[in-house]
Amino acid sequence: MARVALRTLIACAMLSTGCSRPSSTPVTFNKHVAPIVFANCATCHRPGGDAPFSLLTYADAADRATEIGEQTLARHMPPWLPEPGDVPIVGVRKLSADQIDTIQRWVKSGALEGKAADLPAPPAVSSSSVDWQLGAPDAVLTMPRPFVLSPGQEDVYRNVILHGNVPDDVFIRAVELRTNGAPIHHALIRFARGPVPQSRDGEGGQPGFSGMSSDILEDPAGQFLGWAPGRGPMVSPDGMPWRFERGTDLALELHLIPSHHPANIQPSIGLYFSSAPPAHQPVTAMMVSKLIDIPAGDANHAVTDRYELPVAADLVGLFPHAHYLGKEMLVTATHPTFGSSPKTLLHIKHWSFHWQQDYRYVTPVSLPKGTVIDLRFTYDNSASNPENPNNPPVRVRLGPRSTDEMANLGLQFLTASPADTNTLLASFFERNVLANIAYAEARVREAPDSVNDRVLLGSSYVQAGRFSDALPHLDAALKLDPRNAIAESQLGGAYQGLGQMPQALEHFRRSASLAPKDERAQINLAGALLSAGRVSEALPHLRRIVALRPDSADAHCDLGAVLAEAGFKDEAARELQRALELDPNHATARQNLALLIRGGGD
Repeated sequence: MARVALRTLIACAMLSTGCSRPSSTPVTFNKHVAPIVFANCATCHRPGGDAPFSLLTYADAADRATEIGEQTLARHMPPWLPEPGDVPIVGVRKLSADQIDTIQRWVKSGALEGKAADLPAPPAVSSSSVDWQLGAPDAVLTMPRPFVLSPGQEDVYRNVILHGNVPDDVFIRAVELRTNGAPIHHALIRFARGPVPQSRDGEGGQPGFSGMSSDILEDPAGQFLGWAPGRGPMVSPDGMPWRFERGTDLALELHLIPSHHPANIQPSIGLYFSSAPPAHQPVTAMMVSKLIDIPAGDANHAVTDRYELPVAADLVGLFPHAHYLGKEMLVTATHPTFGSSPKTLLHIKHWSFHWQQDYRYVTPVSLPKGTVIDLRFTYDNSASNPENPNNPPVRVRLGPRSTDEMANLGLQFLTASPADTNTLLASFFERNVLANIAYAEARVREAPDSVNDRVLLGSSYVQAGRFSDALPHLDAALKLDPRNAIAESQLGGAYQGLGQMPQALEHFRRSASLAPKDERAQINLAGALLSAGRVSEALPHLRRIVALRPDSADAHCDLGAVLAEAGFKDEAARELQRALELDPNHATARQNLALLIRGGGD
């Protein structure tokens, strides 16, 4: 289905003004249609753009006049999913009724060209590729060599690493993605920190590694960095740039659409620096329904989720996500101050997997403490859904593949204080743990021999403090997979929670041995050893963490603190100073170094 979508009309740009004219005036491309196309379509439909064809000339447009008329009349183009709601959204891409009527009259009258003198100047295009929409970037990251996408029928998920080349720590106000003509359905921009992503780079003899929603990659804190055709540059809210550390690599999590011919995938990222650090630090959280089970043939299957804010917060924006069966999305907020009717935060009547993006409000929405946010996602799993990837329809459940389904809603908040931020994040963490437990319990009942589901259930019980409940599921996972490092680590956490440190250390050691390049395994073991008062035994593992994350200020700070406690003051000072070199604002490192200098490090 996605391959067909890429051949349809794509448009992405700012809205132009209406094109008013007397009804008796002949409608021509040069005078009436070109201004609309140049303003609303040309950022993608140009040589080297994200769209599969250009619309910069009359010949280009005349060849597709019927398609242009159909797509704009149906409001499929420009791609914009939300309905007008109670809260204005930034960057609305919709043609006015007058603009649509102009295009319809042009098509019906024979798609006339008009006088050459009436044609406005087309958007400037460089000789080699499309210009950067935001101007020349401050830094450009490009894959050293392309990933070759082989022909096929299945979508491909590939994480590719772009090596950072910034000379110092900077703050990023905007990111622009160039596909360079690659068939990219959508992409997420994430951090590739530590040795694990690097060790997997090059899997199968090609750049990057396979997978989707990889837990070895990190999201920039508080940001939505998702791209899809028509999305345009990803500009952070005013006063909210994000930190990009020197030496850090970025990863592109790509959803690729194969065709009948091989394709070279070699996108570039343009980074635009901020001249000032963030004035505000947003925080992101996720509402999600995990008990998705859509019967075959059900054309109107709904899932819901509800969340009550524990603190007052300003909602900056939303990022909904579902797959091919998505039909409609509704997000509302209810509070007595809003009146008797809920406030509509987002309403998408006709969801499309092809045009997903985040939506930011013109002005953040103030939500008082106690505001109830409701989401309702509806799915069409019938044979009449042209996007249904299964013919005939089959039962569809939660999963990462595009043929599975999801019901995710990312929320970007601003809070009044760090304490409110901590309260907000803690509440989302707790509800996510409960959702994971409910989901994993259902999956284990259905498939008791699933290692992943047993580990998820055991891990979720550990996070919920239900240590005894976790033990049988993690033991069962290890019987099925004796070399499962995550199960070993979680068993360590369960025994530590039960106060049984010998058993905890045994499992933490096994986990660290099975996954020597996994810093989390080293952190868990070092932390357990420190809790047991075995500082000298913890030191090698803390040094290992620093070796795995040499550019992590936190790792150097933790090592420095333990070295100071163990009496290695000179080495401790070097580690704390290194932490401050990496992050001059690291308060804990600065405080520990001051104590050490004053003789308080004993």
